[in-house]
Amino acid sequence: MRENWLQRGELLLGEEKQKRLKEAHLLIVGLGGVGSWAAEMLCRAGVGRFTIVDADVVDVTNINRQMPALACNVGEPKCRIVAERMHAINPNVEIDVKQMFVDEDNVASLIDEGGFDFVVDAIDTLEPKGALIRACWERGIKIISSMGAGAKANLADIRTGDLWKSEHCTLAKNVRRLLREWRGKYKLPVIYSVEQPRREAISPNPDGGKPIIGSLAYFTATFGCYMAEYVIKEI
Repeated sequence: MRENWLQRGELLLGEEKQKRLKEAHLLIVGLGGVGSWAAEMLCRAGVGRFTIVDADVVDVTNINRQMPALACNVGEPKCRIVAERMHAINPNVEIDVKQMFVDEDNVASLIDEGGFDFVVDAIDTLEPKGALIRACWERGIKIISSMGAGAKANLADIRTGDLWKSEHCTLAKNVRRLLREWRGKYKLPVIYSVEQPRREAISPNPDGGKPIIGSLAYFTATFGCYMAEYVIKEI
């Protein structure tokens, strides 16, 4: 592979900052409509090592917004597809693939085994999300967390800010409630949108599960880009 593939990035960041990215180890949890794009952008920026975590396989409903989802790979593990794509971008990147759900029982061992410089939280389920955030807070590990990107469409309304000050986001509201006893002790940088959710884009699930929420790739991918921007600037 040509040694100057990062030439354009290094011109913007400088040699020292580019070196920091190469030496960084990131944990990305959740490889859906937000996390998969964050992973790609960080890989293309030259981050040298990743641990990527996702238990899901590609579903046909993922195709409209998720990087790993194609008509030809429905049913295949998202984490394996993402790892293959990242290796295709940078054959030298180190990737530890974990096809698993994160929960209260395993999050501590996941965090403690890694030596991570930064954690990217793109989980869309409340309890696992809270468990990951708390584990990072308790260990002093930097984390950026994605809030809800569904039922919204205006890119100009996307913000980077503090969880406790975010607004017009149902997921953020629920995360604040879950973590309320930590309020005043920790801040949490989040990506969120101040756009009011479009109620017509939320449909009951005929199977009785979580509601089906409308979304488009340009919006979820921009959330992922915002997350990548934050991580790159912090590193």
